[in-house]
Amino acid sequence: MLKKLMLAVATMVAAMSMAFAQVDVNKADQAALDTIKGIGPAKSKAILEERGKGEFKDWADFQKRVKGIGGKNAAKLSEAGLQVNGKSLEGAPAKPAEGTKVAEAKKDAAKK
Repeated sequence: MLKKLMLAVATMVAAMSMAFAQVDVNKADQAALDTIKGIGPAKSKAILEERGKGEFKDWADFQKRVKGIGGKNAAKLSEAGLQVNGKSLEGAPAKPAEGTKVAEAKKDAAKK
């Protein structure tokens, strides 16, 4: 019984760490970029092409160089877990952890 409980806890912790993974635009491959809500194959390809010209210095540089990434879109991508040089967009809301009251309240509000 104790072994099963420990295994369940370990599995839950592993799943949670994957669910909250941050993706750095300067280090990620196309598959990792595609995991970010709001980035599809075309956008990830454009990001990789621009990154090939040189790494992104900061969020302003990223927004300037990648077509279609404006202020609102950048905030949504940051909230979804995208980072530039290990930093989220300043002022963008942090994504609430799955299973928290805040996350559940947002899901309920979206359904209405």
